[in-house]
Amino acid sequence: MLKNKIVILFLFGIIFSSIACEKNEKTSHAPNENEHQQPTETDPLFYWEKEREGLLDYDDMVLLYAGGAHRSYSWDINRITPYVTYVDEKGEEHWLFDAFLFLEIHNGNGKSFATGYTKTPANQQDWINLVNYYFQFNQVLGALDKAIEEATERIGNPPNKRKIIIGLPEPIKNQKDWGSVENGVRLDFSMDKDRIRACQWYIDYVRMKFNEMKYKNLDLAGFYWIAEEATNTRSIIKEIGTYLNDLKYTFNWIPYFKSDGYTEWKTLGFNYAYLQPNYFFNENVPASRLDEACRLALDYDMDMEMEFDDRVLSTNGWGYRLRNYMDAFKKHGIWDSKRLAYYQGGTALYNLSKSVNEEDRKLYHDFCKFIIERPRKITP
Repeated sequence: MLKNKIVILFLFGIIFSSIACEKNEKTSHAPNENEHQQPTETDPLFYWEKEREGLLDYDDMVLLYAGGAHRSYSWDINRITPYVTYVDEKGEEHWLFDAFLFLEIHNGNGKSFATGYTKTPANQQDWINLVNYYFQFNQVLGALDKAIEEATERIGNPPNKRKIIIGLPEPIKNQKDWGSVENGVRLDFSMDKDRIRACQWYIDYVRMKFNEMKYKNLDLAGFYWIAEEATNTRSIIKEIGTYLNDLKYTFNWIPYFKSDGYTEWKTLGFNYAYLQPNYFFNENVPASRLDEACRLALDYDMDMEMEFDDRVLSTNGWGYRLRNYMDAFKKHGIWDSKRLAYYQGGTALYNLSKSVNEEDRKLYHDFCKFIIERPRKITP
């Protein structure tokens, strides 16, 4: 299917390639004699995909929500830099997260990117708008690229190229007004083949945008399934995963605690699955939840998510709950051996990094050291 569709996919994507781009600006990139070669039916990979020996790996992936009108912040270079590097108490700067997941659950105007957030599913144009929001020159991915470039000038190259993972919207079942991908035929999401087709189109549109932007310091490493349970999508996940793996991308999932399908993540078709403990958000949930979640992750060979939001600040008094995650992950060997994803609300880590409160400063340093001192680090 990939070889038969690739040309049509990219011709369609080019129609929208200039949306939301900031004109008359340039971004630097290393020259490559093959970079102008486009995928074809017989050669479906971009040059940077061909250079990969297999799927890319990463250790510490931070979740950055972006693209919804309801977000009160933007990911500019100032806001994103504290996620790129960390300056310790002695003034020494360190690389921090090695992977960045950009995702959104609804567009802030009543359209959902997964089941259950609003009554109205997002359509194709909403999906396009989301991708174009990510792929900018001076904001979001552009800001991340520039922040890494500036950090490289200060402290040298990172141990590995920083990875980005892009949220893949759920094609919400039974939707009939999503749009079309070829020949003007509108897709019908009551049919699995059309849902899969829409996801393949989205993946190729993201690839085309990444190729167009020529970011110097980023690797497009994978995609993330926005739906946090398998209930509505288990019949289509595996084929989407195969499509991604054939293109040398990882398929990532972060199911909520004991959600439908979490024990089946491998047979469903995911490469990396991070279990949510769902401990931080409710003080009625005891610390024993973390022990249980760690045991489940080990039993089912899952990675794990750490969770916090602005309540972690001393003014709210929930910093102890973040510390409980760190303690439990070390106690059960998660810190040593597993990939970790970090949910931090909207900009909680940024806010923690800028706090002058002594308690906040101590928590910030302890958290960042938890990351940079992890025994599990990818070999360059």
